[in-house]
Amino acid sequence: MPRMLPLFPLNLVVFPGEKLNLHIFEPRYRQLVRECIEQNTTFGIPPFLDNTLSELGTEMRLLSVEQTYSSGELDIRSKAVGVFRINKFYRQAPGKLYAGGQIEDVVQDDEADPVLRVIITKQVRQLYEALGLRKLLLELAPDYCIFDVAHHIGFSTEQEYQLLATTSEQERQEMVRDHLDTILPVVLETERLKERVRLNGHFKNLTPPNF
Repeated sequence: MPRMLPLFPLNLVVFPGEKLNLHIFEPRYRQLVRECIEQNTTFGIPPFLDNTLSELGTEMRLLSVEQTYSSGELDIRSKAVGVFRINKFYRQAPGKLYAGGQIEDVVQDDEADPVLRVIITKQVRQLYEALGLRKLLLELAPDYCIFDVAHHIGFSTEQEYQLLATTSEQERQEMVRDHLDTILPVVLETERLKERVRLNGHFKNLTPPNF
């Protein structure tokens, strides 16, 4: 069923399950956060890309207010809980300073392809190790979903939005595998080149071939 949701447009894509820390300084969004606290309600972040408000967005739940400043500014922690589609956008929600929208929830098919997960896990491991991101790899759960790695595999913001717009986990897996098939050889070759440059001029302990 369509419902009204306060909106906080930002030039980024937030994925379901992601935690996001924000510094709130504009009066309209300070009002939004205060009402979320008082009424225990959620708010939405639709990406603002290429000077255009996107049709899809991510619903956020306020977790905590970490700090309140004398100016009224706030540091908050929030978590993404789902994806929505905007049916009608209001630059100002009725009687409010902030934007709002009539939205409907986007249903997700979260069933993953186990074979694809094995392939992608191997690709992600190669990428993270090449880039020195082993800590992220250690934090990756065995049953991770694509949204858990999507910010760390070299997607552009536009590609991240395409991923957000895809409702099937298996289709998201296909998108990520195709992307990693493209960029992984480039990253690995770049890292090999960097290593050769670092070794240039150093004494090398090489074993000659046995003829």
